[in-house]
Amino acid sequence: MDFGLSGKAFVITGGSEGLGFASARELLREGAVVTVSSRSQSKVTEAVTRLAVDGPDAVHGVAADNGDPTSANRVVASALSQWGRLDGLVVSVGGPPPSTALGATDDDWERSFHSVFLGAIRLVRAAVPAMTEGGAIVLVLSTSVKSPLTGLGISNGLRPGLAMVAKDIADELAPSGIRVVSMLPGLFNTARGAGATSQELDNIPLRRSGDPAEFGRAVAFLASPAASYITGSTVAVDGGALRVL
Repeated sequence: MDFGLSGKAFVITGGSEGLGFASARELLREGAVVTVSSRSQSKVTEAVTRLAVDGPDAVHGVAADNGDPTSANRVVASALSQWGRLDGLVVSVGGPPPSTALGATDDDWERSFHSVFLGAIRLVRAAVPAMTEGGAIVLVLSTSVKSPLTGLGISNGLRPGLAMVAKDIADELAPSGIRVVSMLPGLFNTARGAGATSQELDNIPLRRSGDPAEFGRAVAFLASPAASYITGSTVAVDGGALRVL
């Protein structure tokens, strides 16, 4: 199936590793051009080198921290300078530090709010003026949107709120033909998901953790014209682990 992504330009934050990297790779394989960002310049450089295998001259990177108020405009401006257009935005960021909700410090909450929550909103605000009808915004959140995860109190607090904001933004942007989708990844074979216990795997109906490429393909579809009637939705990619609708 042709997703219709050839020549379309995307920004992928958190694109140097994990699910962000997998998303960038699958978008490249579908013919898109991508700008990846990450806080670490060395990780950005390494990611660009690795991704170039799938898309020579179709990838470039920017070192940027989503928690920095200046990053969103800088990343979008860099992508526009590189590609001359912007068709999509995939916001993927590392999760907040593990803690219970009461055990987290004020600093933990504030840093996470700025990087995970406000950083995502800033990126959408910066990207939307450059996007035309048919554009797509994908927020990579967590299954904690629908069910709390033990030991991840900050994520349990911030992710559901961001999913509701995404729903609100989807309503706002729909008349312009720009779609917004929230994705809820479960357990994947990434650095963050390493060391899964047999009990955790047993709680997944498919009895395994996911390959990041499986998530990347779902992103590529939902961000593409092939999914042109999907907006305002939350889509779980979790092997069936969520026990709620």
